[in-house]
Amino acid sequence: MHCYIIMGVAGSGKSTVAKAAAEKLGLPFIEADDHHNQANKSKMKDGYPLNDRDREPWIDSLVAAAKPHKTDVVMSCSALTKFVRKRMRAGLNGNCTYIHLHGSPRLIRERLTDRKGHFFGADLLASQFAALELPNRAHTLNIENDIETLVGQVCEIIKPAA
Repeated sequence: MHCYIIMGVAGSGKSTVAKAAAEKLGLPFIEADDHHNQANKSKMKDGYPLNDRDREPWIDSLVAAAKPHKTDVVMSCSALTKFVRKRMRAGLNGNCTYIHLHGSPRLIRERLTDRKGHFFGADLLASQFAALELPNRAHTLNIENDIETLVGQVCEIIKPAA
């Protein structure tokens, strides 16, 4: 099993791109937001950013969700800090590849402002960019591209390894 982690700040399109790529490739999809505990969701909904200590049980839950799969897996996960990526990489025995969706704060703020019904609001975007430690070992894709293009790019990264 190899885990392809579509990462980036909130509003970068991680879930949309990862889910579509997983469907196109016939691979399981894991949505990291589904693995936050209620305390973390409440903290973010109240406008407070998470720290790495808050993220530990979340990371462990994601690793536990990915490990049982016999096939490759596509996951959407912010994975903003080196701590998160290192802990995930260790938990997955190094069997992970990061694909970073990168875009301007202006575009992402617009997306978050338009998004309804999610526990993460636009008021926390600055904290996401502040926490983001750019990965050294990741494919970086520009979210100025349309979703179809991004999904195609992700599939091209995953396909050769499959």
